[in-house]
Amino acid sequence: MSDIIDSSSDHQCKRQFLSRRKFWMEAGMGIGGLALLDLLNQDRLLGAENAACEGSAGVTDSLLLPKAPHFKPRAKAVISLFMSGGVSHLDTFQYKPALQKFNRMPMEGRGEFKVRQGYPGPLMQSPFSFKQYGQSGAWVSEIFPNIAGMVDELAFIHSCSGLSNDHVISHYEWNTGSIQMGYPSVGSWVTYGLGTANQNLPGFVVLLDQRGGPYAGPPNWQSGFLPAAYQGTVFRSKGDPILDLSAPSGYTTPDRERARLDQMAKLNENFDEKYPGISELSARIASYELAYRMQACAPEAVDISKESDETKQLYGLDDPVTAPYGRQCLLARRLVERGVRFVQVISGAYVSIEDTWDAHANIVSNHRLHAKEVDKPITGLITDLKRRGLLDETAVLWHSEFGRMPISQRGLGRDHNPGAMTVFMTGAGIQGGQQIGTSDDVGFKTEQQPVTNHDLHATLLHLLGMDHKRLTYYFNGRNMRLTDVAGELIPQIINGAKSAKA
Repeated sequence: MSDIIDSSSDHQCKRQFLSRRKFWMEAGMGIGGLALLDLLNQDRLLGAENAACEGSAGVTDSLLLPKAPHFKPRAKAVISLFMSGGVSHLDTFQYKPALQKFNRMPMEGRGEFKVRQGYPGPLMQSPFSFKQYGQSGAWVSEIFPNIAGMVDELAFIHSCSGLSNDHVISHYEWNTGSIQMGYPSVGSWVTYGLGTANQNLPGFVVLLDQRGGPYAGPPNWQSGFLPAAYQGTVFRSKGDPILDLSAPSGYTTPDRERARLDQMAKLNENFDEKYPGISELSARIASYELAYRMQACAPEAVDISKESDETKQLYGLDDPVTAPYGRQCLLARRLVERGVRFVQVISGAYVSIEDTWDAHANIVSNHRLHAKEVDKPITGLITDLKRRGLLDETAVLWHSEFGRMPISQRGLGRDHNPGAMTVFMTGAGIQGGQQIGTSDDVGFKTEQQPVTNHDLHATLLHLLGMDHKRLTYYFNGRNMRLTDVAGELIPQIINGAKSAKA
């Protein structure tokens, strides 16, 4: 028989006996636990990466701990490439010969339509030339020469449509699932459902255009009625990634800051028990904790100085036109590499209309400029993810808030068109070279397999291993969902997966 010594509450020693059978049983349970930890670590379901940042130890926010998905996921992270302002599907990825045939003729017999500015003009052919590329024969405009070279990696969805032709409302629609302000963003839902794989970095990061924020601003990445811990964290394009991340020189030390936060936690230890349902204070404390841990991790995560010259050139950092968006795309790769769940990289800033994709005045000057800014960085990102083995576990989505009208605006521009637009997806085992859905012959309305924001969001959650009908949060008397009471999976994205060897 084996024996162990146990200290009782009165500090007197007791002798307890343990049979050999029980000893080996308990030892076996311990070994099994170690094996489980190893398996969880392999699947990146542990927040073990805390140790990667020296001096970052602290109180872990339980809200952001990794959570098990509903079923085996195909993606562990999402990179959303959002083109703010309304990209013209007719001048990028949807070639419409009918626009050439009926150029300068009135658009009649296609239903009612509204324009945001001025009077509706006649049909207008694309001023850009189109060619077919790859084995899939996808049509791509001349303004995207780099993306054209990788169309067989991409799944194009040509039948997305929305509810509004207003920028702000449409931004809400595609970034939060609702046309109303105050709902959680897609990134917030993802972080709520899965937590984060790195407790020293936010689970949801937003990388803005160097010129400023998009239409609608912070509501695009807010957490709405979800706890504040799930809102997006904006990383700046210059200096510290977050304002005041670094303490003033001589102001404090890491040990003193740790002690201050520990004392704050003690003072508020029983707050949630005394006042259930009030989460603002807990969220504020959690943000302080995360900020403390980020002081060690965030600077390294955004430091691209150690990247090779070849990698920097791949993203276009050697060209002043492509460098700003290229840097953000490179940061997106570095962040998902370090366990961030959802990264949104925004092109377009609502400083002036011309700083966005909002091509009212001149489709040629507007789209040629912004396409050049993002074309090489986006292809660099996808190429880099693939060669590092990250593309198979990262879903990449390229999208906008709506498309543009097939009619002209003052002969040079195009107005807003929520009736049709194109998005594309890649990564997460998605079969490339697909052309999903269609719009009518002039690209005014979706025609075959219409895809709504709820369909796209349901599909994105599915890739992450979450059932959009089961991912709920009780608020205002009912279980709320990202997809509300709608949403159908896009079968070609869900079922058209590459083989394991592809």
